[in-house]
Amino acid sequence: MKQVNTYLHKKILVLGLAKSGVTAAALLHKLGAFVTVNDKKLLSENPEAQGLLEQGIKVICGEHPVELLDEGFELIVKNPGIPYQNPIIEGAIEKGIPVLTEVELAYQISEAPFIGITGTNGKTTTTTLIFEMLNEGKKNPLIAGNIGTVASGVAEEATAENNIVIELSSFQLMGIETFNPKIAIITNLYDAHLDYHGNREEYYKAKANITKNQTEADYFIYNADQQEVREIAAQSQAATIPFSTKRVLNEGAYISDGWICFNGEKVIIVDEIALPGVHNLENILSAMAAAKLTGVRNEAIHTVLRTFTGVKHRLQYVTEIAGRKFYNDSKATNILATINALQAFKTPIILLAGGLDRGNEFDELLPYLKNVKALITFGQTSAKIERVGLEAGIKQINTVDNVEKAVPVAFRYSEPGDVILLSPACASWDQFKTFEVRGDIFIEAVHKLK
Repeated sequence: MKQVNTYLHKKILVLGLAKSGVTAAALLHKLGAFVTVNDKKLLSENPEAQGLLEQGIKVICGEHPVELLDEGFELIVKNPGIPYQNPIIEGAIEKGIPVLTEVELAYQISEAPFIGITGTNGKTTTTTLIFEMLNEGKKNPLIAGNIGTVASGVAEEATAENNIVIELSSFQLMGIETFNPKIAIITNLYDAHLDYHGNREEYYKAKANITKNQTEADYFIYNADQQEVREIAAQSQAATIPFSTKRVLNEGAYISDGWICFNGEKVIIVDEIALPGVHNLENILSAMAAAKLTGVRNEAIHTVLRTFTGVKHRLQYVTEIAGRKFYNDSKATNILATINALQAFKTPIILLAGGLDRGNEFDELLPYLKNVKALITFGQTSAKIERVGLEAGIKQINTVDNVEKAVPVAFRYSEPGDVILLSPACASWDQFKTFEVRGDIFIEAVHKLK
């Protein structure tokens, strides 16, 4: 870890805890800052806050009092999920107090370079693929960010011999100042999180922050099949590396005559790749490009792509029971992700879908439901998804209370050779704390069938 003096004797407010807030508060305390932590959860129900209190950090719990802004804070490090409409954040911006996320803190203390991945879909798979390729290629990778390990905690332990592979959300990227990955990737861009950002322009702008501090010494890998991403690439100061699943490129990563290629070199035959789904070719191309730019040899890339079958909750194969194959795609928290999952299978599908209602309809699913023989819905969006299923001509539709109850119903509708697919097309927060919890309950219910 770099011994920075940036935060020495500065008054800093850490707003919101969870894993990132706890790690950031403890690190800032080590760096000599005067830290105050503010979290909405009551102190008696907040073991994380109690732990920080024992370290000598000031803790205020139970509410977010706007009066905190009168205490002369010079910086706020906020939990990415706290919206900018929060009164404390609004007040801080009015006062000219910088508002950062802990990703910025991680960058400032890290001795290791970053490979940053963002986009609407495919971030976790791409991040994991890069990590596995670098690990197989002996490049000493560490994994961090939105994938589950706190960036500043990873950066604290990293050395110059490491590469930090970091998954970044739009929420995290809104709170950066100097963060500059050696390699940046945008997998794709579609409308998402508009309830947080307000409109697509602000969402795309947040994603574009991943390359805003890059220089000509850095690399920006981008999806050349999307106009919006090409426009971001045109503004980048980095060396731009395109990838495309639709056309052969003069440079970058692409598919030609059944081969995955990079800068004219054939790397691996597509049919040898273990990861299912046409949509995953985007993830594979961008990951392969990042690995090649980091100096990973083709042999290491081959090993990973021939054995890697996916990450948990992302089109994850669970098991086969009586000729039915079960797949957990709980991470499909938007319509496009579910479309991608549906396109991954040629056999009949029993689809389990539903969740948090964000106000949108699901008509975009219509052209992709031809292979769905039965539809099991749950959650706030049950009626909306059921309507689309009826329009698609699906004869067998059933609404149940939750994912757990959906599994045995789906099995009754199925026959040997069918795929039973959890791909909700919605966030999980109407019934579950996270999509991981939803996926785990699905997996548990599947194993109960045995």
